[in-house]
Amino acid sequence: MLQPKIIEVETLLDYKLKLHYETGEKRLFDVLPYIRGSWYGKLKEPAYFKTVHVLPGGVGIEWGEGQDIAPHELYETSVRII
Repeated sequence: MLQPKIIEVETLLDYKLKLHYETGEKRLFDVLPYIRGSWYGKLKEPAYFKTVHVLPGGVGIEWGEGQDIAPHELYETSVRII
């Protein structure tokens, strides 16, 4: 399944992301289960966690040093919110 493009990402408390999709849909994604090891562990730093941004063309998200989560995983394991 192709996911709609991401147009905006917001950081929330407790290592959650609010994802805004081109369809108008908003989804909540919990990053905490991914924060482990030397590569993703850096996301535990609140200031660094806030460096997340949408990739060009809305094909995904990425943090300052290149950490990312697959777009299909963001969509399929997130929860739709109002």
